[in-house]
Amino acid sequence: MSTHSFCKRAYSFFKAYPSASKLLLLSTCSGGGLLVYSDSSPSRRTLTADGQEIKKKKVVVLGSGWSGYSFLSHFNNPNYDVQVVSPRNFFLFTPLLPSVTNGTVEARSIVEPIRGLMRKKGFEYTEAECVKIDPSNKKIHCKSKDSTSLKGTTEFDMDYDILVIAVGAKPNTFNTPGVEEHAHFLKEADDALKIRRSVINCFERASLPDLTEEERKKIIHFVVVGGGPTGVEFSAELHDFLVEDVAKIYPKVQEFTRITLLEAGDHILNMFDKRITAFAEEKFQRDGIDLKTKSMVVGVTADEISTKERGSGEVVSEPYGMVVWSTGIGSRPVIKDFMHQIGQGQRRVLATDEWLRVEGCDSVYALGDTATINQRRVMEDIAAIFGKADKGETGTLNKKEFKGVVKDICQRYPQVELYLKKKKLRNIANLLKSANGDNTELSIETFKQALSEVDTQMKNLPATAQVASQQGKYLAKCFNKMEKCEKKPEGPLRFRGEGRHRFQPFRYRHFGSFAPLGGEQTAAELPGDWVSIGHSSQWLWYSVYASKLVSWRTRSLVVSDWVRRFIFGRDSSSI
Repeated sequence: MSTHSFCKRAYSFFKAYPSASKLLLLSTCSGGGLLVYSDSSPSRRTLTADGQEIKKKKVVVLGSGWSGYSFLSHFNNPNYDVQVVSPRNFFLFTPLLPSVTNGTVEARSIVEPIRGLMRKKGFEYTEAECVKIDPSNKKIHCKSKDSTSLKGTTEFDMDYDILVIAVGAKPNTFNTPGVEEHAHFLKEADDALKIRRSVINCFERASLPDLTEEERKKIIHFVVVGGGPTGVEFSAELHDFLVEDVAKIYPKVQEFTRITLLEAGDHILNMFDKRITAFAEEKFQRDGIDLKTKSMVVGVTADEISTKERGSGEVVSEPYGMVVWSTGIGSRPVIKDFMHQIGQGQRRVLATDEWLRVEGCDSVYALGDTATINQRRVMEDIAAIFGKADKGETGTLNKKEFKGVVKDICQRYPQVELYLKKKKLRNIANLLKSANGDNTELSIETFKQALSEVDTQMKNLPATAQVASQQGKYLAKCFNKMEKCEKKPEGPLRFRGEGRHRFQPFRYRHFGSFAPLGGEQTAAELPGDWVSIGHSSQWLWYSVYASKLVSWRTRSLVVSDWVRRFIFGRDSSSI
C-alpha cells in the first residue's frame, strides 16, 4: 500500500469517527519499539459482542453547582448519554463567596469552567436555563442564557429518559416589601462582585466634600440581614476590611462606618454548638458590630430599612447605605411549577425518597438544595417489618428471626442509629432487650413499644454544599453499578414488597462545619462534639477549603490570593 493511499484511508477513518481523532502513534527506530499514546476523549459508542451499537438512555442533568458537578465528576457508566443544561458554564465554590465581596479572593479564583470536565468525560453541555419540566412527555423546555443579542433568546425542547435536577435554590425574601428591589443577595459570583463594587462606591461617595456627618453615616452604614453562616461570615469579612484596609485608604470617613447584623431569632448561628454562638456574639460586640437579635425586617426602601422588635412589637426604621439579605433559601419557579404538576404543590420544597428519586416520578432525581428527603417512619412500617421477620407466622419473633432483619432495619431507617447513639446503646438488640427483658420471644406489641420513640430522631438534612456534594457522588455511583445491582440488588429488604432494593439508601456523613468570625479566628464544630475556636481553627479552615477546591488551578489561584492579601492587603478597586 502506498503512503498516499494509507494517509487517505486514515483521514477517512478519523473523519467518520471524530472521537478517535486524538489518537497519536509515535514510532521510533532506536530499539525497534513502538510507542502508543492516546489523549482521546472517551468514546460515546457502545457496541454489543456482535458489533451492533447499543441504544443508550439519555440522562439530562440540570445545573452545574455542588450536586450537579459532583454527579458529573463521579459518573462513569458508558451505557448512558449525558447532556448537561445550565445557564452557568462553570462550577462555583460558594463557601468562599464572602471573601470575594471584600477583595480577599478574586471571583475567577473560585470558579472552574465546566467544559473541561465535559470534554474529559465525553458529555454534552448546553448553556441555557430550564424553564419548564414536562414529566408526562419526558421533555424539558429551555431558554438560552443570552437575552441581549439582536436575535433575542432561543427557546428549545429537549427529551430525556432520566432527569437529574440539581438547579439549587434562590434566596428567600419571605415576600418582604422592597427586598427584591433594594437588597443585595449572596448566592452567585455576580452577587459577590456587585456587593464588592457597592461597598467601594459607598466609601467613595462618603469621601466626597461638602457632606454632613449624618449623610456620611447613612452612606457607610452596612446592614446584614440573617444571622446564619453566610450573614455572619460576610459581616466578619466586611469588618476585617474596615479595620485592616479602610483605615489606611479612607482615613477621613472610617470613624463614621457602622455594621449592623439583624437576626429574627434569639441568637446568631443557632445551628451551631451553644459555645460557638456565645463566642461569636461576644466577639461581634467587642468588634463594634451592632448585633440585633429578635429583629424581623418588615420592609426595605431605597433609603431606610424597617424592623419589628419581637418582644415589644415596635417598628423601627433606620437609614442605610447598603443591605445584604441572607435569610435562607426557597424553591425556584421552575421547581414550584414542577411540584404542582406532580401533586406536591402544597409542600415548601420538592420531596424525594431515600434514593433521591422524586416522589411520584421514577425517572426523575433531585439533589442538593432543590429537594429534601422524605424519610419514611419506622412506625408506619412496623407491622410490615414484623410480618417480614415472622417467617413462621407464629405472631412472635425468636432470636434467629429477629437477627435476620436487624441489619436491614438499620440500613432502611437511619433514625434508628441516631436514636441508639442518643441512648448510648450499642445496637438495636440492646434496645429490644431493655423493653423485653430476658424473654426470648418478641411480640409485636413489645416490638412497637421498643421502637416507638425512634422516629423522634428524624431530621431534615441542612442545605449545605457538603450534603449536595455527597448526594451527587452517591447518585453517580448508583448509576455506575446500575446493571450489576439490577441483577443482584445490594439494598435492604423491601418490607412492603418482595426482594430487596437495588441500592443502599443515601446516608449523609457530617464532616464538620466552620464559621469564620474575622480577625483570623474561626469556629469549628467537628464530629464527636469537638469544638475549636480561635487562630488554630482558622488555619484548619484554610487547609480544608484549599483541599476541597475542585482543581489544582483553583487551589493555586486561591492560595496565591491569600498570600497576596497577607503581603499587599485587599484590592480596593471597584472593578
